[in-house]
Amino acid sequence: MAPEVVLLGDSIFDNGVYVAGGPDVGQQLGERLPSGWESTLLAVDGNVTSDVHAQLERLPASATHLVISTGGNDALGLMNLLSQSANSFSQVLGTLGEVAAQFRSTYHGLLSEALSRQLPTVVCTIYYPSFDDADLQRVASAGLTFFNDVILLEASQNRVPVLDLRSIFTENHHYANSIEPSESGGAKLADSICRLVLEHDFSKPTCQIYF
Repeated sequence: MAPEVVLLGDSIFDNGVYVAGGPDVGQQLGERLPSGWESTLLAVDGNVTSDVHAQLERLPASATHLVISTGGNDALGLMNLLSQSANSFSQVLGTLGEVAAQFRSTYHGLLSEALSRQLPTVVCTIYYPSFDDADLQRVASAGLTFFNDVILLEASQNRVPVLDLRSIFTENHHYANSIEPSESGGAKLADSICRLVLEHDFSKPTCQIYF
């Protein structure tokens, strides 16, 4: 059976509408995989973590590898928290702790379902946005730390490799706008996915970080 890498999640992979007719990440990955390998895009622009369960239900029987990138839209939905006032730093941490706990419950459920398919699985961190406003950029990036901590913890406990998107999206031209991958960003991401699935030894459950 030919290896088939399935991309699950949100617009990090399903970025076709943002690249002005250029190839989405799924297409770019397909161009980079060895002859005989296939890439299938099930990710849906706008989906949050709880939506990815429905993507898993459409998983083709031919799938051999799963790559999951989700959580960014969960965080985006809480952007209003950034403008709320607080009486103390402990109140801020308490609120963020509640958000992280809720996200961990959702993410844990998704990863458990994905791993039940018993296929080599990769998870991705959430990359930083690219806001023009320096204060907003700093606060948003700090807030994502709570979400990425959940992803890294779940990955380590389940011994799955991690693709750290924060170390991939490092230049302005990697972004089509403040939060979506450009064609060049997608190309860099596709290169990293290809390298990971070819180099990682999935027969030995280990949590390694790639970029």
